[in-house]
Amino acid sequence: MTIPVYLFVGMLESGKTSFIQETMEDPKFDSGEKTLLLLCEEGEEELEPEKFASAGSVVVTLDSKEQLTTENLVRWQQETGAERVLIEYNGMWLMEELAAVLPPDWTIYQCIMTADGTTLENYLSNMRQLLLDKFAVSELLVVNRAEKVTDRMEIHKAVRQASRRCDIAYEYADGSVEYDDIPDELPFDVSGQQITLEDDQFGIWYLDASENPAKYKGKTISFKAQVCQTDRAGKGCFVPGRFAMTCCVDDITFVGFVCKYDQYKTLEQRSWIWVKAKINLKYHPLYRGEGPVLTALEISPAEAPAEDVVYFS
Repeated sequence: MTIPVYLFVGMLESGKTSFIQETMEDPKFDSGEKTLLLLCEEGEEELEPEKFASAGSVVVTLDSKEQLTTENLVRWQQETGAERVLIEYNGMWLMEELAAVLPPDWTIYQCIMTADGTTLENYLSNMRQLLLDKFAVSELLVVNRAEKVTDRMEIHKAVRQASRRCDIAYEYADGSVEYDDIPDELPFDVSGQQITLEDDQFGIWYLDASENPAKYKGKTISFKAQVCQTDRAGKGCFVPGRFAMTCCVDDITFVGFVCKYDQYKTLEQRSWIWVKAKINLKYHPLYRGEGPVLTALEISPAEAPAEDVVYFS
C-alpha cells in the first residue's frame, strides 16, 4: 500500500503549525483517514488535535534529527495504522536528509512551504541556500504577513532560481490572498528565429513549448537529445527527447516532441544526437491534438551530457 505524504516546510515561526491546524480542521481534507502527524520542531504554537475535523490522527514529535530514520518512520506508521502522513519539517534540515530515510512505499503527494513576510527577505540575504533547498521541492510558497514584504521581485527571482513550478501566494492580515503574477524569464533567447539550448535547458523548453507552442512556430531549434524510436511517432518520424524529473526519482519520465526525419531508421535507440530542426504546429495523435512537430534539418552524433536527467526548473 502506498502511503501519501503531505509535507509542510519552512523556517521556524513561518506559520507551518497554523497551516496544518487549518488543514486538519477542514472536513474536506480530514474526513476520517487515520493520519500520522510528524513534527520535526517545536515552535511557540502547538497543534490542537481536539479541533481536527475527525479523531483519527496521532501526533509524534521528534526530539532530534537522529530520530529521523527509516526504521522509526515505518514503526510509527505501523503502530498507528496510519493511512497517510503529514510532516512538519524542520527548516534547518536539508530536504535530501528526509528523502534518504523515506520508506519506499511513502510517496510525497504535496509539498507546501510557508514563510513570514517580516523575516523572509532577511532569510534570503543570510540563509539563502536553506530556502532554495525548500523552494526546489515545493508546489506552493505561502507568504503570510504579506504586507511586510518590501521586494516581491527578489522573492520571485529566488524561487525561480530553484523551481519554475512553485507558485507564490501572499496572504494578508485580513485574510485576503494575492498570487504572484510576475512573468518568468526563460534562460534562453526566443527573440530571434534561431534558438540553441544548453544541455540543462531542454526540460524548461519542453514545458514552455507545450504550454505556449505558438511562441515557437516557424523557429529553428538546436539541442542535444536521446533517440526514442516508437511506432507512436508515426511514419518517417522519431522522438528526440530527454529523461526529466519533476520532483523525485520516482517521477522520471521521457519527454520530447515528434520529429520528421527521412533517415530516422539509421538512428540507434537511446543514442545521443545533436538535433537542428524547424518547429511547426500540427495535429498529431501522440498529442491528441495540435502540438509542436519538428522537421529535422541536421542530425549528428553527440556526447552524453554531464547529467542524463533534466528538470522543469
